[in-house]
Amino acid sequence: MTEFGTNLAAMVTPMQPGGALSEPGLARLVEHLLATGCDGLVVGGTTGESPTLSEAEAAGLVRAVAARVAGRARVIAGVGTYDTASSIRRAREAEEAGADGLLLVCPYYSRPTQEGVLAHCVAVADATELPVMLYDVPARTGVAMAPSTLIELAGHPRIRAVKDAKGDLFEAMAVMSRTPLAYYCGIDELTLPYLACGAAGLVSVVANVAADRTASLIQAVGDGDLVKARAVHDGLIPLMDRLLRSGTAAANTKAALAELGVIPHPSVRLPLLEAEFRP
Repeated sequence: MTEFGTNLAAMVTPMQPGGALSEPGLARLVEHLLATGCDGLVVGGTTGESPTLSEAEAAGLVRAVAARVAGRARVIAGVGTYDTASSIRRAREAEEAGADGLLLVCPYYSRPTQEGVLAHCVAVADATELPVMLYDVPARTGVAMAPSTLIELAGHPRIRAVKDAKGDLFEAMAVMSRTPLAYYCGIDELTLPYLACGAAGLVSVVANVAADRTASLIQAVGDGDLVKARAVHDGLIPLMDRLLRSGTAAANTKAALAELGVIPHPSVRLPLLEAEFRP
C-alpha cells in the first residue's frame, strides 16, 4: 500500500430521505468498498456532496469512516473550500478525527491567481501533519493549477500527490518527470492511459460500484499486461457511461448502490436530484 493507497473510491455520502446522513448506509458502504478491493477511501469529496456538508458533518463522517476502517485502508478527507480559513479548520478537524491524509481542491468560484493558489495550498498543508493530495479539477473550480504551481508545491514536505481531473496527459507526464508527486487519475474514463503514463493509482467514482474491476485494471498495468488492462477497461465502459456521462455522478452512483442493495436509499441533497439506475 502506498501512502494514499492505489485503488481509491471517491465515496458517496449515504443519506436518508430528506437528506439526513445515514449511519447504517455509511457502515455498509465502507464494508462493501473494503471487500471489493479499495485500499483508500476519499471521504467528503465532490462525489460525497462536500458543498452541502457542514463542518461538523464532514468531521463526523471522517471519524465514523476511520473507526470503521480501523487501519484496513487509508482514509483521505476532502477539506478544500473556496475559503482558506475554513479549509484549515476542516483539515485540523479531519486530523483529529483520524484521517490519514487530506484531499485539497483548488479554491473554487473566487478564481484566485496562481500566487493565491500557492498561498492557499501552503497554508492548509502547514496546518496539520497529514500528507496532502492536491485536487486539480478546473471544470469545477474555474481555475487550473499551472504546471509551475504544481512543481513549486511539490517542494512542500507534506504535499505528496495530485488527483488530476484536468485530463492533460502531456502536462501530467511533464510534472511527474520533474517532481516526486504521485499522480492519481481523477477521470474514470482516462484511467488506463493515466496508469500507462505512470500514475500511482486512481480516485474513482466507478470504484464505488466496481472496485474489484478497477483493482484488476491497476494490477494489469502494474504487471505490464496491457492486453488484459484494455480488456478490463473496455468492460468498464458501459458502467462509466451510465454513471458519468449523463446527469450527476453522485446521484447516479447512489442509485446504482441502492439498486445493488449496498445503501438503503439513493437520496441526495439539493441542488442535486435523486436519480434512477437503469442497468
